[in-house]
Amino acid sequence: MPEQRNQLRLVVATLVPDEVCSWLAAAEPRITLVRDPDLLPPKRYGGDHHGEPFWRRTPARQQRFEDMLSSADALYGIPDQSPELLRKIAQTNTALRWVHTMAAGGAAQIAAARLDPATLRRVAFTTSAGVHVPTLREFALFGLLAGAKNLPRLLADQSAHHWPGRWPMGQLHEQRVVVVGLGHLGRGIAQTVAALGARVSAVNRTLREVPGVDEVAPLDRLAEVARSADALVVTLPASPTTTGLVDAEVLTALRPGATVVNVGRGSAIDEQALIAALSSGHLGFAALDVTAVEPLAKDSPLWDLPNVLISPHTAALSPREDRRIAELVLENSRRLLDGRELLNRIPETDLT
Repeated sequence: MPEQRNQLRLVVATLVPDEVCSWLAAAEPRITLVRDPDLLPPKRYGGDHHGEPFWRRTPARQQRFEDMLSSADALYGIPDQSPELLRKIAQTNTALRWVHTMAAGGAAQIAAARLDPATLRRVAFTTSAGVHVPTLREFALFGLLAGAKNLPRLLADQSAHHWPGRWPMGQLHEQRVVVVGLGHLGRGIAQTVAALGARVSAVNRTLREVPGVDEVAPLDRLAEVARSADALVVTLPASPTTTGLVDAEVLTALRPGATVVNVGRGSAIDEQALIAALSSGHLGFAALDVTAVEPLAKDSPLWDLPNVLISPHTAALSPREDRRIAELVLENSRRLLDGRELLNRIPETDLT
């Protein structure tokens, strides 16, 4: 159980709009919110936590930035999205007790910092899991419907000014959908798809009951569960255990003409196997918000396959994203101050 505290010095280490910072500071008087916009790059769009890529601090400003980080009890965001800088601050600032990541799946980023065991015991790490569920759930549904309704055929006919004979469209409510991963996002997608009448199965690292899901199996049974499914939705974060999990065996187990949607991380799918299954026509459609390497290489076959929809890792973004993350940060700030367990805390075992 975390110790109770009277004040929390929360240093903003990433791009958060002025109005959101003002709201957060006013919402909880026990928070001392510390930020200096001059030490952060220009924000390019709502939900941007990297900033202008060519922006650089002078050596003097870099020292000011690191001094500010070193004064923190808690960090709002990973500084510069840099595992190296996070390691430096986390291991030298012994007052640091909590770091909140802006990503829904921040474990890989924290693990890349290679923090020592003592630091991992002292500092709690939390993610923004759940914040992006509404936006990514919509994109997943969009991809599933586009596959069921054969969007590539409709667009091709429209482009050719061709009015074909009538043909039966696929119906999502008649399909079997497999959801890979039952975190906040996977559960949200599963329940939404089930509400439309589809039969939903899932695989997950741990077995759990989810309303609307008929069957939950462990990850190593994915190929078996995918057998004869009409669609596969991937929601997994990046980790050594998820890399390449959706491989050729899984993809060929799906029914001919099946749809694949990825709103997790591109590394979870064997991309060459995916390209082969799409090129052969075994898969009917893929909606990809993420790819194995981003930006997607200009010579990737995925760009030109007519049965692929590419979204450049932008489906999660919303003008309200910053406020939603701030609401989670506020709740966890209060929990830390009150000595209660934090929401979305990453298990220490996932960080080594």
